[in-house]
Parts: sequence; structure tokens; C-alpha cells
Amino acid sequence: MRRKALITLAAACVASTALSAKAPPVQPVVVTSDGAVGGQVLADGVEAFLGIPYAAPPIGANRWRAPQPVARWSGTRPATSYGADCAQAPFPPDAAPIRTTPREDCLYLNVWRPAKASAAAKLPVMVWVHGGGFVNGGTSPATYSGHNFARDGVVLISLNYRLGRFGFFAHPGLAAEGAGGNFGFLDQIAALRWVKANAAAFGGDPGNVTVFGESAGGMSMHMLLQAPEARGLFHKVIIESGGGRDRTLPMPTIATAAKAGEAFAPGLDAAALRALPEAQVTGDLSMMTMAKPGYSGPMIDGRTILGASIDGVEAGLYADVPVIVGANSADGFPMTTDKASIFAAFKAPEARRLYDADGRTTGLVVGTMTSADRMFIEPARAIARGLARRGRTAYLYRFAYAHPDAAAAMGGAPHASELPYVFDTVSARTMYKAVPAEQPVATITHKLWIDFARSGKPSSDWPAVSPDDTKVMLIGADGARHQADPYQARLDFAEGLAVQK
Repeated sequence: MRRKALITLAAACVASTALSAKAPPVQPVVVTSDGAVGGQVLADGVEAFLGIPYAAPPIGANRWRAPQPVARWSGTRPATSYGADCAQAPFPPDAAPIRTTPREDCLYLNVWRPAKASAAAKLPVMVWVHGGGFVNGGTSPATYSGHNFARDGVVLISLNYRLGRFGFFAHPGLAAEGAGGNFGFLDQIAALRWVKANAAAFGGDPGNVTVFGESAGGMSMHMLLQAPEARGLFHKVIIESGGGRDRTLPMPTIATAAKAGEAFAPGLDAAALRALPEAQVTGDLSMMTMAKPGYSGPMIDGRTILGASIDGVEAGLYADVPVIVGANSADGFPMTTDKASIFAAFKAPEARRLYDADGRTTGLVVGTMTSADRMFIEPARAIARGLARRGRTAYLYRFAYAHPDAAAAMGGAPHASELPYVFDTVSARTMYKAVPAEQPVATITHKLWIDFARSGKPSSDWPAVSPDDTKVMLIGADGARHQADPYQARLDFAEGLAVQK
């Protein structure tokens, strides 16, 4: 009998061990200022908390109002799937397609952290603001996963903000109640307030927050740096392809924007505007149609945007925090590929010498390079130098690696192509099949961004910019090297054109 009991006990222990081996990991739970959220355990010792609301749904009476507080909840709210990305029309060529059904109720954020990071950990926090021309994009694209940032010791937070007419809208019908303006920017500031209140609960340091964004997200960095309401909510900034001069994204006044709003919805008062169906407000507005009448985009509202970025830098309006700023080597949007038309528009003979000296450069590459220099690359240099003149710390980069297929077509790294390398998510990219040379570039770029978030200095051999600097940190196939800027003559030419206006 005793032997039989021992055998039974041993069998039970084996069964218990087998069951425990198959049992799912315990769901991580974090208590935020609005209630508890239950996340999920991922590979590499990472936990993710997705779809956390940081503001009340901006629908009904909250449409075209500043973000309102979240209603607290009891119990543990599931945080295992993305909240909806913000309402938008499809943009089929998007290199980072969203993976949710977009809707107006969209003010959610996501947190990735090293597993079981406690409040005592005080890990660096990085907050991602996506691009998409202020009309497209979201946090759900696989390229923007914060998994590998968390794997490498960062608390990564990504946020949605209202887009299109939901996010950037003025109208005579709203003016009577003092509403109208950059609601999407107010969303970003509200999300950063959430980060300040809740980062520690996820193991992050609320005193070490780096905000970074690309394209429209990079332009948002300029907003955060100048907006008084954003002061104290971040401590470092990375501006990827965010322009800095008016020509990147000319911003109207509220009065001018209201005329565009009136053209979209003539004669309506505030109540009627807020009763419009979501689909009607969205319409066909996307990066393919955003130049149509009836939409203004971001505007100078005196609250979030005070004026042109370069003017704000020169006037000392920017927050005194370390900044990385830069662009990609082929960061342009060619409006035409006809070289004769491109050079005729410059009205300067040296343009042809600088961009097509031997006459063999394709019209696509000429159109890309001329627009890249004027929209993103020279403005990044101007911002960095301007910050240096104000005694601020700025680091200038150029991302120069391109997948071989992109390099062959565009002559360099196209707009937004650095993102899979920044996030170390090359395998998640949908446009090109990965090649072996890409991972070392991703490893280097990802590490530079993290080191900057940790210490405010991206690399020991990457010096801060001086007021008349002619060097740049070039990130390419052979690594990251601080060197004489190969585009200097072109950028001096673009700067001269900008100053003349």
C-alpha cells in the first residue's frame, strides 16, 4: 500500500509539473491613475499594455473640444489589443499600414516595458508620435512596435491623436464658443500629461522622457518645443524629417483655416457640425487628397503653434532640452520628374550644376533631391544651427542607408525609410524583403536613439552642432560617422533661396 501511494504521489507531481509548464504566464497588471490595466507577456522578457485610454472619447459633445478626462473604471481593464487608430481615409501606398478599423473614438496609447519593471526601476521613457501628413497613420503598424525598445531597457509609449478635420479644424460655427484649432496637438499634450502621471507605475522615469516623431510626428516635435502647455512634460526630443521652414507645411492662421472649414460645411452652427456623421467629416481626406479645398491642416493658433519653427528657434521660444534633428538622404516628394521644369522653377543656373552636372541623373532623382533639400534636409540643418546659436544642445544626423531597391530608384534613403531601423523592426516591413546588410544598420540606429534617451548624448563620437557647423552624423551601410557634409554645397544653395523669401 505504501509503495502504491508513493507511485500515485509521484504521478501527481509529474502531472502537476506538466500542467505548470503549459500554464500561460500570469497576466501583468498595472494600476494607472484611471484604473488597473491588464497587459500581456511577450517574448524577450517584454510586457505590452495596448489600447489604454488617455482621454475621454472625442465624440458627440466632445468633438472639436480639447481632450477631456477619462472616466475612471473599476476592476482590471483588458489592455491586450490596440485601440482604434483615428478616423481617416485609406492610403494604399502607405509603407506602415494601420492594422485597426479607424474611428473617431481613438484617443488611446500603448506601453511596452521590460517584464515586471517596478516603479523603482526608473527606466528611460520614449514616447512615439507617428507621421502621416496629419491625415493618416496610427500606432498599430507593425513597424512601430515598441517590443525591441522594451527588450533593450526602455519604456516605450506610442499614442494616437486626432487626424484630418477631427484634429485640425476651424469654422465660424465653432468660433462663438472659442473652439477651433489644433485639437490633435492638444491630444499629444494630454497624452504627455498621462505619461508624466503614469510612467513610474510601468517602471519608467517621469523625469527622463524623450519624445520622438517622424514627418508629421517630427513637425509635432516642433510644436511641443514651442508650446507653453508642453513645458516640463519631456526632457529630450528627436525630430525625424520634421522640416522647420514654412515650405514644408505652410500653416494658415485660424481665420484662414476657418474659411476652409466653412467651405467644407457652409452655414452650420456648432451643434449641427457635431451632428455630422463621422464618415462625412472623414470624407476622402488622405495623403493623396489633402491638398483639396476644405481642409487646412495645422494652423497658427497662438496656443500650440506660435509661428514658423525656425522663427521660434531664433526667438528663443523653444524649450531648453537636448535635441536630435535630421532627415534622410533622399527625403523628398517630387512634384514632377521633368528636369526642364524642375530647373526652370529655380531660376538659378547653379541648380543644374549641383543636381545634374553630367545630365545623366534621372528626373525622379532630381525631383526627389531638390525637394528633399528644401523641405527637410536644409531646414534640419538650419534648426540645429539655430539652436546652437541660442546656446542649446543639438545633434544633426542624416540617415543615408536605403534598401537596394529603394536606393536604385530614388538615389538614397526615401522619406520615412529610417523607421524600421529606428524601431529595429526591419522584419516587419511590408514594402521590401529584408537583406543581410540591413540588420547592422538597424542595430546602430536603434542604439543611438536609446543612448540619447538614457543620457542626452547619442554617442561619444557625435559632437553637438556649432552655429556654423558643416559636419553631420551620417548613418549608412558602413556605420555611423561624423564627417563633412557631402550635401554642403546643395544645402548652402537651398539656404540662400530660403533666406531670399
